[in-house]
Amino acid sequence: MRADEIRELTADDIKARVAELEEERFRLRFRSATEPLENPLRLRTIRKDIARLKTILGERARGQSEQQAQPATAKTRERSKNG
Repeated sequence: MRADEIRELTADDIKARVAELEEERFRLRFRSATEPLENPLRLRTIRKDIARLKTILGERARGQSEQQAQPATAKTRERSKNG
């Protein structure tokens, strides 16, 4: 799932999708302990999709969006250069 697709969803839809993916991840992990998976990379994909969904929920909770993101200030850039 891409970030722009996720941003079109409502918060409730995102939460429902997270729940579905977490359940699927649980089932795959459980099955992987007993038998080889057809597509073991699916676990990685699910984990990353969950992270994307939760990131966008967090952005919404903070009242941010991609268009409203603040550019880095000179002080922030200076701190990041100095470590």
